[in-house]
Amino acid sequence: MVDPFLKWVGGKRQLLEQLRAWYPKSFRRYIEPFVGSGAVFFDLHKSGAFADGARRAWLVDDNPDLVGCYEMVRDRTEQVIAALTRLETGHRARGEAHYYEVRDERFNPARLARGPYTPDLAAMLIYLNRTGFNGLFRLNRRGEFNVPAGRYANPRICDAERLRAVAAVLRQPQVAIERGSFERPLAAAGSGDFVYCDPPYAPLSKTSSFSSYTARGFSADDQARLQQAVIAAAKRGACVIVSNSDAPVIRRLYSGREAKGAGLLVAPVMARRSVNSAPELRGPITELVATNVRAGRATVPLRMLRAGDALKRRQPRPA
Repeated sequence: MVDPFLKWVGGKRQLLEQLRAWYPKSFRRYIEPFVGSGAVFFDLHKSGAFADGARRAWLVDDNPDLVGCYEMVRDRTEQVIAALTRLETGHRARGEAHYYEVRDERFNPARLARGPYTPDLAAMLIYLNRTGFNGLFRLNRRGEFNVPAGRYANPRICDAERLRAVAAVLRQPQVAIERGSFERPLAAAGSGDFVYCDPPYAPLSKTSSFSSYTARGFSADDQARLQQAVIAAAKRGACVIVSNSDAPVIRRLYSGREAKGAGLLVAPVMARRSVNSAPELRGPITELVATNVRAGRATVPLRMLRAGDALKRRQPRPA
């Protein structure tokens, strides 16, 4: 059993129970253009979807740090573990001071030098991911990683056995991972393919955007281009699932005539908001799934429905 080794904003581990309702019963190739933590891929792998070697997986992301980290974990596993063990020792001794030293004096200068990704860089990314605020990956306009330290009493930093298990999965010949934008894999998707898209979410407000996973971010125009690529893939026969926020722009994109003509329907799912500096503002929130897969009704955990109802009752009524 293999689980993701990275925390990732918008990662889908909490939604797997609901998303499984839309997994197609049969497919030949799995395509994930925004792989992130790979929660859906690893969930499929745990289910035995790739056990016979006949199905392939094509994992893509536009974040060079993320893809570089995956490649180093796959190809130079023991070196990554050794470097991460040293970082864990430093964190146990110096805590937050060690975090900022690694972030500002080692990680950012090394990655901005734009050389090949190394085991040390991969280890630093994992370390910052495990000890930074909510596992957030965020870049400023200069392309510098600027996530503050998180407040964890005893974070698990180096999980060597999980890293070895992930590496074994990524080394399988039917699994390919590469850096790139969503256009190429979606343009190649057609009959027999299962495509899961988990892009940076459209913001619900001007202050709620967390799309700076690359220096360019992910704009409203990018959301529209993604919608067109998804519609084209669906028309070619691909089974497509898209996750996004319950923002008006997303409802318009995937509930319009063109999307319906491609067989896409929109369904709500309940998620738990985890990225907010104020703990009281974290909690259940509605997200959207757009898909052309017809499946059983998605199961929303009862505790989340109750929490969502309570949240709605606490919100002030409009004047």
